[in-house]
Amino acid sequence: MKPHRVVLPALAMAAIVLLSNVLVQFPISAWLTWGAFAYPVTYLVTDVCNRVAGPSLARQVAWIGFATGLTCSALMAPVRIAMASGGAFIVSQLLDVAVFNRLRQQSWWKAPLLGSAAASVVDTAIFFSLAFAGSTFSWWHLAAGDLGVKLGMALVLLPPYRILVTRLTKPGV
Repeated sequence: MKPHRVVLPALAMAAIVLLSNVLVQFPISAWLTWGAFAYPVTYLVTDVCNRVAGPSLARQVAWIGFATGLTCSALMAPVRIAMASGGAFIVSQLLDVAVFNRLRQQSWWKAPLLGSAAASVVDTAIFFSLAFAGSTFSWWHLAAGDLGVKLGMALVLLPPYRILVTRLTKPGV
């Protein structure tokens, strides 16, 4: 693997994770925070890497995002939240890579859409159940809102995915 191939996607992943960790602190409503809109872009980065350079690069970028996210979360959030966030992130990213890879030969939209959707469900389930289980905090509405946005973003991010992959797979890029 050429080291320069990982730099831009790794920086993008780190920036999105950091942005998501900041934006999650700003609620839109009782159901949603701004972080729910930024976080799904991590799946876009993973999916573009997977399509353009293969699952090895996608996993490498996911691990960089994990390290960035865990470090950032550890500095900004209670340990339980940081661990839930980091665990949910890496499990869902690796699931996205696996589902994408299994579907990569099908229609161009199936792998990114279904990979992101499966990863979103798992990410939401892991994060909210670990972060708030046993607490008196009513987190179900936040989880529902978060998952709804992630699934909607999986659809919204299909055109940018298609554009990026087309541009990055042109000869000479």
